[in-house]
Amino acid sequence: MDVDYDADEGSKPTTRKIKGRGADDDDRYAGKAGKFERLAHDDDEAGPARSIEGWVIVVSGVHEEAQEDDVFEAYAEFGDIKNLHLNLDRRTGFVKGYAFIEYETKSEAAKAIKGMDGQVLLDQKMTVGWAFTKPFAGARRRR
Repeated sequence: MDVDYDADEGSKPTTRKIKGRGADDDDRYAGKAGKFERLAHDDDEAGPARSIEGWVIVVSGVHEEAQEDDVFEAYAEFGDIKNLHLNLDRRTGFVKGYAFIEYETKSEAAKAIKGMDGQVLLDQKMTVGWAFTKPFAGARRRR
């Protein structure tokens, strides 16, 4: 039995068939697909950014035995608090050490940051800042 392997190689196609997404030039991504609208900004400068419902600040350094009422009373003097998140550790039940506070207006949130940054609540110094900020105008996002 003599087998000629060279004769079979010539009958196979030399190009590989690509299967799956992107194999054929289809018009699936033609037109406006993949192009997204941008939100209108008040200005192009870097700084705080508004969330969907209000202005959110983040408070770090919250004492682990602090209650939601303690934090609420300390920050309510700067304006009407729309929302307050004081996250707890599932295992211990104590506060994780940070809180998110949402105000209706930017001026209320700015007053809270200025008034409470570096202050002490339950013998622990807190750091307060904006939760969301806009990138610099010249900065580009990496893909």
